[in-house]
This record gives sequence, structure tokens and C-alpha cells, in this order.
Amino acid sequence: MAIYERKETWDEQAVEELRGNYHAILTRIGEDPTREGLLKTPERAAKAMAVLTSGNGMDPEGILRSALFTEPSDEMVLVRDIEVYSLCEHHMLPFFGKAHVAYIPDGKIVGLSKIPRVVDAYSRRLQVQERLTEQIRDCIQSTLGAKGVAVVIEARHLCMQMRGVEKQNAVTTTSAFTGLFLSDPKTRKEFMQLAVGSTYGRH
Repeated sequence: MAIYERKETWDEQAVEELRGNYHAILTRIGEDPTREGLLKTPERAAKAMAVLTSGNGMDPEGILRSALFTEPSDEMVLVRDIEVYSLCEHHMLPFFGKAHVAYIPDGKIVGLSKIPRVVDAYSRRLQVQERLTEQIRDCIQSTLGAKGVAVVIEARHLCMQMRGVEKQNAVTTTSAFTGLFLSDPKTRKEFMQLAVGSTYGRH
């Protein structure tokens, strides 16, 4: 039986520098980096940060171009409930939720797995939700030349839940549209109903 082994890659020099920084942070907040539970924490935190910001080294348009196909279909393509994990650039605390992405082809379609990969490429970096939503939209629009693109992200922000206003149940929703999703109310309503529910779609 094959043994599953997860492999992650990172810049070893960058991780080593981050490790030193995290060691200094632990000391500065009054912790003892030499105690058993914290001995490997700086290294683990450094590698985690490298993964969480790995989108900076990705080419989202290249991801889409790697699986473009000629196809005469002009029906809506929707990928919903794509998991989103990102870091707020203001506090470097996580925000997380779901993205719903749709496009209407104009002679070109893309492999379905590439859309979540584009979401990851933009979310795995320091972000604000508003910009993240627009970047996903613009990347798909410019690369596919679609008749329209729609993106909705629903997310919870730990900078709101753990500190600041401490509103535990607040959900932030952002949306961005192009083409037919802007000009045709029926198309936009269909997307909203399919993506986030009929109640939201009526507004």
C-alpha cells in the first residue's frame, strides 16, 4: 500500500529568516522560545507563512492558459462553494469562506479545476476581500475573453471576530461582474440564485 506523503515547497533562505523573526516575536511577547512546546514553533510558523503567501509566486493567467479549450458553448459555467483562506493585509489575521465563480464562454472554456486554483493563487497572499474578488474576475475575463464573469465571496474575518468590534457572526459579502452579468438582469439573477440562494438573488 502506498503511503501518502504531503509535499510542500518553500524558499529555505526566506523560511530561515522568518524563523528568526518568529523567535524574536516569541521573546518580545514574554514567551520562552526554549521551552518544549515552543522549540519548533518559529520554524513551523515560518513554513506556514510561506505556504499562506505562496500565491505571490503564482501566475493565475498562466494557470488558466494551461487548460484552455475551444468550445462553442455559451451557457453559464458555475463553480460554487470554493473554499477561500487568506490573510487580511491590515492585521495579518485570517479571513475565510467561500467563493462562487461563473463565466459565460465566448468560444473558449477552461478546465474546471483551474478556477479554484486561480482563487488560491490570489487568496494565498496578503489581501483585502474587495480586491481579491476583483482580481479573480479580471483574470478570468482577460484570459478567456468571456461574455461575462461573476464572482461572489462570502467570508468571515478574524480581525472582526477576535479583536476590534468582536462580532462573531458577521459575514462579509463582496461581488464583481462583467459583461452579461452586468447588462442582463436575468443572467445576474440566475447566477445569484444558483450561487448563493434565491433569497439573496431577489435583491
